[in-house]
Amino acid sequence: MTRDILRQALPNLTDPKLLDRLVEKGQFSTFEPGKTLMEPGQFVKSVPLVLEGCIKIMRMDGEGKELFLYYLETGETCALSLTCCSASRPSEIKAVVEEKVTALFIPIQVHEQLMDEFKQWKDFVSSTYQHRFQEMLVVLDAVAFKKMDERLMKYLVTKMKQLKTNELHTTHQEVANELGTAREVISRLLKQLEKKKWIELGRNVIYIRDDFEELIAH
Repeated sequence: MTRDILRQALPNLTDPKLLDRLVEKGQFSTFEPGKTLMEPGQFVKSVPLVLEGCIKIMRMDGEGKELFLYYLETGETCALSLTCCSASRPSEIKAVVEEKVTALFIPIQVHEQLMDEFKQWKDFVSSTYQHRFQEMLVVLDAVAFKKMDERLMKYLVTKMKQLKTNELHTTHQEVANELGTAREVISRLLKQLEKKKWIELGRNVIYIRDDFEELIAH
């Protein structure tokens, strides 16, 4: 892997010495959709830098129920992984490949050295914390204040934008898992959206109208 690949995925990292160190010390890996990269309880040994693709980050409770938190996309890293690295704590999240991922994994020791030596890396980590904190507040607000139908519509919009398609190949159970509710609730709400002709339901697929986001805004 070359410095140019990193620069393309991470345009804010321009220091040649920093890029060279990342290339030298990082481990380049590729993963197919559906691959679980992290489970709760595992210790984080490296910091992931997503160069291409998408990783879904979820929180799990003691019964195995999942709650979708956010996506990691090109040029991003995981704030929760950084926190676990710094505190030497086991992971509290589940990370699953949503779209084929190419990533560079930076060992904890190297990450700590980069924090001391390179202001750009320190700024990158700081901005990651800030961005993810805002996303976590959005999730918290949705769980605390929004009705499930609002959360479902927001979820569909997020998936459309992330996957860049109006066809979501997923089951009602998978949607329910990510929103932390029962399959029956999601099926009922999806049926209501279908009656409005905002979506169309198929076998393990949801077809969404192009103007769906405009419809739910009114």
